[in-house]
Amino acid sequence: MGAAGNLGSLFFAPDLQQPQRPPRTRAACSRPPPPSRSPDAARGRGGGGGRGAPAAGARPELGPRLPCAAARSADGRSPQPARRDIRPEHFSFRCQPRTGASRPEAARRRGPTAARSSPRLDHWTMSRVLWTVWVLGAVTNLSKEEASDQASSLSCDPTGVCDGRSRSLNSMPSGLTAAVRSLDLSNNEITYIGNSDLRGCVNLEALKLGSNGINTIEEDSFFSLRSLELLDLSYNLLSNLSSSWFRPLSSLTFLNLLGNLYKSLGETPLFSQLMNLRILKVGNIYSFTELQEKDFAGLTFLEELEIDASNLQRYEPKSLKSIQNISHLALRMKQPVFLLEIFADLSSSLKHLELRDTHLNTFRFSQASISETNTLIKKWTFRNVKITDGSFSEVVKLLNYVSGVLEVEFEDCTLDGLGNFNIADMDTIKNIGGIETLTVRRLYIPYFYSFYDMSSIYSLTEDVKRVTVESSKVFLVPCSLSKHLKSLEYLDLSDNLMVDEYLGNSACEHAWPLLQTLTLRQNRLKSLEKTGETLLTLKNLMNLDISKNNFVSMPETCQWPEKLKYLNLSNTRINSVTRCIPWTLEILDISNNILESFSLILPQLKELYISGNKLKTLPDASFLPILRVMRISRNTISTFSKAQLDSFHTLKALEAGGNNFFCSCEFLSFTQGQQALAQILTDWPENYLCDSPFYVRGQRVRDTRLPVSECHRAALVSAVCSVLFLLIVLTGVLCHRFHGLWYLKMMWAWLQAKRKPRKAPPGDVCYDAFVSYSEHDSYWVENLMVQELEHFNPPFKLCLHKRDFVPGKWIIDNIIDSIEKSHKTIFVLSENFVKSEWCKYELDFSHFRLFDENNDAAILILLEPIEKKAIPQRFCKLRKIMNTKTYLEWPTDDTQQEGFWLNLRTAIRS
Repeated sequence: MGAAGNLGSLFFAPDLQQPQRPPRTRAACSRPPPPSRSPDAARGRGGGGGRGAPAAGARPELGPRLPCAAARSADGRSPQPARRDIRPEHFSFRCQPRTGASRPEAARRRGPTAARSSPRLDHWTMSRVLWTVWVLGAVTNLSKEEASDQASSLSCDPTGVCDGRSRSLNSMPSGLTAAVRSLDLSNNEITYIGNSDLRGCVNLEALKLGSNGINTIEEDSFFSLRSLELLDLSYNLLSNLSSSWFRPLSSLTFLNLLGNLYKSLGETPLFSQLMNLRILKVGNIYSFTELQEKDFAGLTFLEELEIDASNLQRYEPKSLKSIQNISHLALRMKQPVFLLEIFADLSSSLKHLELRDTHLNTFRFSQASISETNTLIKKWTFRNVKITDGSFSEVVKLLNYVSGVLEVEFEDCTLDGLGNFNIADMDTIKNIGGIETLTVRRLYIPYFYSFYDMSSIYSLTEDVKRVTVESSKVFLVPCSLSKHLKSLEYLDLSDNLMVDEYLGNSACEHAWPLLQTLTLRQNRLKSLEKTGETLLTLKNLMNLDISKNNFVSMPETCQWPEKLKYLNLSNTRINSVTRCIPWTLEILDISNNILESFSLILPQLKELYISGNKLKTLPDASFLPILRVMRISRNTISTFSKAQLDSFHTLKALEAGGNNFFCSCEFLSFTQGQQALAQILTDWPENYLCDSPFYVRGQRVRDTRLPVSECHRAALVSAVCSVLFLLIVLTGVLCHRFHGLWYLKMMWAWLQAKRKPRKAPPGDVCYDAFVSYSEHDSYWVENLMVQELEHFNPPFKLCLHKRDFVPGKWIIDNIIDSIEKSHKTIFVLSENFVKSEWCKYELDFSHFRLFDENNDAAILILLEPIEKKAIPQRFCKLRKIMNTKTYLEWPTDDTQQEGFWLNLRTAIRS
């Protein structure tokens, strides 16, 4: 549910959700008695339960009686849904009160036959009861759903404005409360308004019930609406109007009763209590036939009156005399039978008379009919009026009779003739020369090309100052007519067929000598150069609108009237601007074209309208030194800066929304940080949306926030560099503290070793063992180990770094190659060993062979006892090897040394 659901408790009383309807006649609860039965059948005698036997249909009572809807009708047919084969004898419930014997006595009377048939009867009883309950439940749910639909059909906002238009409502919504201030139920199917339908709407100010089918309104339906200001009952089926409806409506200012079925406005004054009524609309196109003198009595302050008197047959004189303050009268009538009588009753306060849908073919002016009128009508409007040659002269006479007419307007009219006006009558016209404004819109002249010379009406145009002729297929204004428009200051020929070739004939020499504003919008002009040259004769022309013509291109130079200040070239498909634009302009509108740049020097330009093009940047401010207003919306501008805006020193208003803004950090900082910017940007902030970056597309520029990495890149780089520097320092400290360099060197050496073959071919093994030892233990190695192993028979070939490393080769490569070319690796462990950097490398690579290649190549000799705490942390692999391999310990006892060498030789051979 929409707003109506959210505000249901406010606008609808919770206990009045069921829509009220007009009272309907219902059948009485009691039904005619069933067809008579034989006494035997009534007592349960005779037979075993045939269709007509009541004993077969008898069954115990099942609680209270159902409503009449469940009972069968007088003709024996049940009200159950169609296509359900339930026979009449299945029903035994009745609406009338139960009479007869008690249950035990009834059971006794039924006898054994009835008792035997009771199981089948109970089955039918339960089926019928369940079916009846279902029907009643469906009816109840339908009523609830209908009530819910009625309530949900209105959408109400928090201010109390409820909209129920075009919701197929067939009755007034129920439960309306005092919170409703405006109720629109137009275009529904409501036919009846009851006394209580609007009783709760004590604060209602506007009620719109137009275009329903309302034919009945109870006398007190509007009794509670004392705050009502607007009431629309138009286009319903009301055949009679009652003054009691309007009696409580003391605040009413607008009343629309158009388009109903009433013939008159009643026998008594209908609106006498509506003292505050300002606007009234009455009548209909078919059945409204008479106006009486009392009809508008009491309407002291009525300002606007619309009467649909299309079929008026009787007009009682002085019917409009009682309306003293009326300023606008709209009169719709097919034939002008009572036009002069109505005109004679018009008040002197009337300023605007509007005649609609009238055929003036037979109209004849009679001065005697209106001799007593003192009206001072300033404006006449003829809307959808048909005029002939003869009636045109009569209308001119009527206008001539009324002094003070300043404006005449023709809209959607038809001039059915050849322009053969009565010249003699025209010569008698004097007062009509006061008309200053003539407006013609959508005038249709069937025989325009057969028109006579219109010189007979030239004298009517000499004092006209403003002429508008729109959408009337004008392609030429004769030069002779243009010359007679000596006082013309404003001419609008929009949406016609003017072309360059005939424009010169219209703007001929001495034509429109005082013309200041010329509008040729939406014609068929194609050449800017010809248009400018043609209008050079208009010495006083200041404003020119030639928009919506198909110019396409612009020549390099053009000639224009010297005093031209305003030029409108919008919607002309121009793709570039040149010096054809006069430099004297103060206002230029060149919007909705295909411009990609604007670089004209216009030193006097104050207002520039250039929206709807393809500009990518703001124009150069140095070319527009006194520009005050600029509209440059709907282009392809991606950004503008504070410096650009500041360069327009006199700019007061800028409309730049609807562009493809790139929301960079600089642009956002400028637009969001300038509080005074909102005073210059007239469409800020609604129309300023980001187009890029993609992740902020569609967001308002004012509300967009970019990540810190976008807007503070220098600070971010500085912070990152600082963090990196700290990390480097911290890493150096940690490496020094935890011997990180050792691990790095080891990793590099390991990677180098990985590139080599995992296992050297047998031919590449040159040594029986590579000896890894500290330089401080070289005496023991060179004088004892070498003597015992290399001078043994057969001798062992040992690899010593002093003797066998290749000169000039990187020491790590020598270590790797020596280990790879040796069958075993002997580690002479001592406190000096664990202090040696190179010994650690040799130990690490031996560890690689031991674990990575699954090669048992390491032999450990413990030359002297080493305390656990003396082994540095970087020798963690030494601990692992000593934990996983058996090592030889050098004995200090000479008697045990022979066994040591024997074990060492055995380990090397293994």
